[in-house]
Amino acid sequence: MSDTRIEINVLTSLDQIAPGDWDACACPEAAGGRPIDPFTTHRFLKALEDSGSVGSGTGWQPRYLVAKADGEVIACAPAYAKGHSQGEYIFDHSFAHAYERAGGRYYPKLQIAVPFTPATGRRFLTKPGWDETGMAALVQGAVQIAADNELSSLHATFCTEAEAIAGEAMGLLRRTTQQFHWVNHDYADFDAFLASLSSRKRKNIRKERRTTQDFGGRIVGLTGDDLRPEHWDAFWRFYQDTGARKWGTPYLTREFFDLVQETMRDDVYLVLAEDGRRYVAGALNFIGRDTLYGRYWGCVEDHPCLHFELCYYQAIDYAIAHGMKRVEAGAQGEHKLARGYLPVPTHSLHWMADEGFAQAVQQYLEAERNAVDEEIEILTSYGPFRKTMTED
Repeated sequence: MSDTRIEINVLTSLDQIAPGDWDACACPEAAGGRPIDPFTTHRFLKALEDSGSVGSGTGWQPRYLVAKADGEVIACAPAYAKGHSQGEYIFDHSFAHAYERAGGRYYPKLQIAVPFTPATGRRFLTKPGWDETGMAALVQGAVQIAADNELSSLHATFCTEAEAIAGEAMGLLRRTTQQFHWVNHDYADFDAFLASLSSRKRKNIRKERRTTQDFGGRIVGLTGDDLRPEHWDAFWRFYQDTGARKWGTPYLTREFFDLVQETMRDDVYLVLAEDGRRYVAGALNFIGRDTLYGRYWGCVEDHPCLHFELCYYQAIDYAIAHGMKRVEAGAQGEHKLARGYLPVPTHSLHWMADEGFAQAVQQYLEAERNAVDEEIEILTSYGPFRKTMTED
């Protein structure tokens, strides 16, 4: 393979690549079942594009990278020219402010990421047998594209730890941040999970679940053909409310959820709370091969503890029932710690065009990495589990 000539192409639409060619790199394991990561599949990224959630006017201009060897697609990456730093969840606003104070122009930049999705997964998607060669080609190609277009920087966010290590060896800057994930220690049921907690935390969760049961309605979990347009109509109201409060404007369009219904309903687990008259709250999860990914929550009525039930406890119930290894509950939220979600490191890679700025960023990232490692250690020690529990 070392003598093989590799060509890098930049695509402005996924219409320019066959779904089978993309997915042969993104999810080759899906030929035998569910993909490990639903977010890098052709159908998910295409739903973002076709719905107008990315593209003109969004600050996310598709610039998908595709590597070919002798005409065969051997690697690809979801890449975007970014006009801002919104919807990324590994934030670089401090980099942008520092660069612009020094007289530079930070935007646009090149971002390798799944838009609006703080879930760890491969970002340098390679066909089996092309892992090292494919990633090296994508990294070199991305850096060259950023340099040729006089972009300030390149970023690959929520990549795997293995990619972070490999990318650092290629000269990229490695960053460590953190999230809270729930890990399934082969629990037989939710009560078995509770038994692993300290007495105080166990009692608190039971109290929260009882409080939720008294909200005056019922909770339903829906996936596949059980999902109907009225469920998405309800969830769209919830999503708009959350988006307006958190981001000012929701990132996703209404059409995105229609496309998910059409092409990904088997990859979705939607939890809704109904008060007997209407749906009042909901949480949207995407289903990976061994991980449940919590993505969006919203409500039109406030009920005590309903957020914890729909977002965290229902997700744990589902993961246990389906033998899943973990639940990733999205970005931020130290309140998750008391509910069995422990801090874990997340990773990203960065390249800065200006060497002096790159050196300053590297120093910052080294200090930040030490601080994150220390915080993870401290938070884990304050976790809800009985001290006899051992971690994976």
